Amino acid sequence: MTGPRILLTGFGPFPGAPYNPTQALVARLMHLRRPALDDVELSSHIFPVTYAAVDRQLPDVLAAQKPDALLMFGLAARTPYLRIETRARNAVTMLWPDAANTRSSKRGIAGHADAMTFGPHTARLLRAARLTGIDARPSRDAGAYLCNYLSWRAIENVKSGGPKLAAFIHIPLLARGGAVRRKGSARITLEELVDAGEAMLMEVVQLARKARDTSVS
Repeated sequence: MTGPRILLTGFGPFPGAPYNPTQALVARLMHLRRPALDDVELSSHIFPVTYAAVDRQLPDVLAAQKPDALLMFGLAARTPYLRIETRARNAVTMLWPDAANTRSSKRGIAGHADAMTFGPHTARLLRAARLTGIDARPSRDAGAYLCNYLSWRAIENVKSGGPKLAAFIHIPLLARGGAVRRKGSARITLEELVDAGEAMLMEVVQLARKARDTSVS
């Protein structure tokens, strides 16, 4: 049996964010070479920042890759630290259009729930990230834009028998030019983010292995 299959996702640019650092982060994680990843099948997908793209592409990529776990990243430009999202809210903004200039015609995603949680594994990802020295904090509010929307759709797929688990991480804007962070600077660098991303990825791999072993036994 091959090792677990992990799908890493990020987002493209959107209004107000012509550069989305989740693309660089996912690319760096895809090129990791570690013994613990030798039997792991890593795949990646960058979503356009539109509701239609998430609805169309998420089912397609899940069907094609059949991942055991999803590790998703999104940009929270106004937050200077890493946010480990613990749930998705049944909320969609009607104020801000997506990258296709489409606004939602309703304030909710589905009519049957207030919120859905990712699960207790988010605490393990938080601990893994913090052990790298990065400022990481739990979050109960993924917003009401595409990051929250993707989170909701991903949890729906977990609950319907798709991937065993999913997690969503909000990252801040990064220091420009790959500069090393100076003392007193609040801006996280790409290298710090890759270290934290690797730690969380390793945790997801362990969780996916355990979930596979449980389902086989």
